[in-house]
Amino acid sequence: MTDFGAIDALLAGARKEVPLPSAEERRTLRDELNLSRAQLAQALGVSPSTVGGWESGRDPSGEVREKYAYFLEGARTKLAAGAAEEASAEDPSLPESADSQGDAPADAGQTQDGGDDDVDVLAAPQPCVLCGEPARHQVAGFPQHLDPAECGSAAPVEANESAEGSEPAEKTEAAQPQPQSERGVRVVPVGRRLQTADSPDLIGTAVASALAEHSGDVESATDALVKRAIPDAMALLDHSRMGGRYDVVAHPWMPDVLRKQSSRGADQIWEARPKWSRSELPAGKHEITALDVNGAYLSALKTHLPLGQLEHSTGNHHDRRRAGIHLITPPDWEHDAYLPNPIGSRDEPGPLWVTESTLRLLLRISGPKYGLCDPPEIHESWTSGATEGLLEKFRIALKDARDRAIADNDDVTLEYVKAMYSKFVSTMGESNYNRELYRTDWMHLIRSQAFANLWWKAHRAYDEGLMVVRAMGTDELHVIGDWRAVFAEGRGVTEVKVKDVYTVGAG
Repeated sequence: MTDFGAIDALLAGARKEVPLPSAEERRTLRDELNLSRAQLAQALGVSPSTVGGWESGRDPSGEVREKYAYFLEGARTKLAAGAAEEASAEDPSLPESADSQGDAPADAGQTQDGGDDDVDVLAAPQPCVLCGEPARHQVAGFPQHLDPAECGSAAPVEANESAEGSEPAEKTEAAQPQPQSERGVRVVPVGRRLQTADSPDLIGTAVASALAEHSGDVESATDALVKRAIPDAMALLDHSRMGGRYDVVAHPWMPDVLRKQSSRGADQIWEARPKWSRSELPAGKHEITALDVNGAYLSALKTHLPLGQLEHSTGNHHDRRRAGIHLITPPDWEHDAYLPNPIGSRDEPGPLWVTESTLRLLLRISGPKYGLCDPPEIHESWTSGATEGLLEKFRIALKDARDRAIADNDDVTLEYVKAMYSKFVSTMGESNYNRELYRTDWMHLIRSQAFANLWWKAHRAYDEGLMVVRAMGTDELHVIGDWRAVFAEGRGVTEVKVKDVYTVGAG
């Protein structure tokens, strides 16, 4: 007979694991209380390096997890009370804090009625990450105004630079502001361009200096700038990261799947590079236009990147708040006659390691809106907490410089900028040319995003009635039909230019 007493005792002793805030917030809470890792470690009975690990993304377990959660919640309360006291001292019209009244508001810390689970009511006003003014709510852990009319960060809405290439969050989560990676950078709702504060023109200064050094010799100045593109790109990245909200682990430990199998070999990550041609064209003579997609890697800098060291997990589950690499069994693709396979040109069957960019593409097109394939099956993952805006200021600085160079017919700056972003992507892995950043996972993710963006352009062409003939690499798309009715022609990042026009078939 079943021992019901034993079951009752088991249930009574079972406890749900205490939730913890993000790694970034853990570090911020400790820093803002002016506590060192050593002080916190001594109180919790662990080593300072263990606390450092928790603040990089690892999670404690058992009793020490409960103690750590108790400290973090207490730190939150103490900081909120201090902020409320400062606000009251500056503005007597503000209501007293919950602590000074003795009781917390009934809705403090609770999800607002009818709202998203990531939207919470703050016990005391905190500075909005959008405009800096006091806000009563937080979104995904970041204090923000819910009503744009109350927020001083209003920015003009611009067309998304890669609407057909953006991953699901840019459309399906458009109602929820996404936290960006920079402190002092405006965090804006999806669809608005991130506005950067006035800052020194590092690119323009470097170009002017090179031209002066080489007495106006354009070719020599360009060669000199291209040679220094990697350190200059890293300096620009550092400048764009000044005051950043998140710490980035620049030299993390990497799992074996991201390590080269030999000195001249490759790792196990599949980037989904397309190399596709339509197998058959209708009878007759056809004029085909080969289009060149501008700034493919520059656009791909806008992708979800993991901040800290990658952590292992198993199971067929995707957490949209994290990013990394995933072992999946890809779905069958039944549309190869007119659209390239989203996992690229791969002949071998079975599971493979793909990046976040490829996985999100597959999940999106397998959803109810497109229904082009079955969802991929996820077996295991290496991920970390992520943000899509980590490189946004860096990307915008490069894009703006590129746009100005095109408008001014400035080939020196154009070649310099191109070298900066292309070499930045190609050397952030295990490269001897860039010792400042070893993020092989980022390199694969950005490349895969460029391939995913090209796939979306191919899909858009097909969806708008063009016949897609070829898709190659990151920037080559061949089509039949009135492509100018679908894509804007030009040299801008949002535009395409004609690479070639040729005729096939008999008239």
